[in-house]
Amino acid sequence: MEYTVLFFSLLISTASGFGLAYWLTQKKLESRIEEVEKEQMALIDDARKKAGNLIKEAQLEAKSRLLEMKGAFDAETDQARAELKTEERRVLNQSERLDKRKEQFEILEVELKRTEKKIQQQLKSLDEKESDYNKLLSDARKELEKVASLTSEEAKDILLKSMENEARHDGAKLVKRISSEAMEKADKEAKKIISTAIQRYAGDFIAERTVSVVQLPGDEMKGRIIGREGRNIRALEAATGIDLIIDDTPEAVILSGFNPVRREVARIALTRLISDGRIHPARIEDVVQRVTDEVDVTIKEAGEQAAFDLGVHGINSELIRVIGKLKFRTSYAQNVLQHSVEVAFLAGIMAAELGLNVKLAKRMGLLHDIGKAVDHEVDGPHALIGAKLAKKHGESNEVINAIAAHHEDQMPATVYDFLVQAADALSGARPGARKETLENYIKRLEELEGLANSFDGVSNTYAIQAGREIRVVVESKKISDTDAVLLSRDIASKIEENLTFPGQIKVVVIRETRAVEYTNK
Repeated sequence: MEYTVLFFSLLISTASGFGLAYWLTQKKLESRIEEVEKEQMALIDDARKKAGNLIKEAQLEAKSRLLEMKGAFDAETDQARAELKTEERRVLNQSERLDKRKEQFEILEVELKRTEKKIQQQLKSLDEKESDYNKLLSDARKELEKVASLTSEEAKDILLKSMENEARHDGAKLVKRISSEAMEKADKEAKKIISTAIQRYAGDFIAERTVSVVQLPGDEMKGRIIGREGRNIRALEAATGIDLIIDDTPEAVILSGFNPVRREVARIALTRLISDGRIHPARIEDVVQRVTDEVDVTIKEAGEQAAFDLGVHGINSELIRVIGKLKFRTSYAQNVLQHSVEVAFLAGIMAAELGLNVKLAKRMGLLHDIGKAVDHEVDGPHALIGAKLAKKHGESNEVINAIAAHHEDQMPATVYDFLVQAADALSGARPGARKETLENYIKRLEELEGLANSFDGVSNTYAIQAGREIRVVVESKKISDTDAVLLSRDIASKIEENLTFPGQIKVVVIRETRAVEYTNK
């Protein structure tokens, strides 16, 4: 019994200990849960504060961006308004010029009608004079037979010689007068059209030459370009197709090659290799390939830009690339692409003055020298080479003929051909556009003077104003005033047939009579 009571008392004490321990554990858990909840609340409050700060910062940044975008939009709007106003003024000015041009054409039409009427009256007067002249001849023939007792054949010979001399004299006078009137009027109209074209063409001319010398930072760089046993320079020449000349010239490498595009690729590639410093065959091939791709893109962009600036559309893409190649081609130190654009503008302006198709004239001017892009690869005159290229890529017969005829390798067929010739002469012959070697210059002047000296009765010939004018001094005993008029025309015709020259050459024939007497005492 006692053991049973003791067992139960131990059991009750053990249960009480477990219950107390459980209660204490529960209390600790509840306290820990409260602490965790407080920490969570603190973290949530902190996160809310940070989120609020981020939202405020985002709102401030959005407002700032909005203000910047509004400022940029206002600036673009103001610029667009200014451009619209400028365009509006330009259109108004153009409209006024067109109105003035219309008035000038009306005045010119009235003058032409008056001139036509005057010419008809002169023709009528000439017919009357011819009738009187025939009557006088008949009377003179009868008088000669009566007074001189000449036979009809003898009288006829005398009359024919007299008539020939008189007709030659009168013909020379008539030719001189008609030529003077026609030249004066034609010269005035031509100068008016050409001066208008030159004044209205506002494009800049850039004399861009192909660079054939690359500057080095120092002479020690020459050794790195040559490389061990010459492997670097051989790799460069093989990749570009251009000869590199490394001589005693300090801090310079000379590039030699007939192809201007390859020479430009070699120049850019060598410049990049020098600036980079890593020069070895693998690097050379990589740089040359990248530069070649860049130059190809540049060529295409140059052709597209030229066509876009002129408003010439529908040109074959391959022909556009040929036009772009002209950027790296020069003629007498004149960049051929810039020259072609200038010729196109001038031809278009003159076509507008004459009421012709402006876009067609510009197209002819832009394409007239495309043969120069490949004339180092194909034999023949560049005009005919360009005509074949244009035909191959689908250009019209008018454009093809204008290209072929701009240096008279083919006879001009339309007024556009003469417009392109005139625009080409204007662009190439104006002061500062081109340069000429001393030998060629002297040779051209000698040929000009020799041609004039070949005529009978010429004593001296002087080429002046850089060959733009030639003064011919004749012997007064052999050449009369009437003969001088005919001689000037003959010399001008022979110059046109035998010499090639830009623009025009003025031929002046000078005849003088000197009377000399001596006094004696």
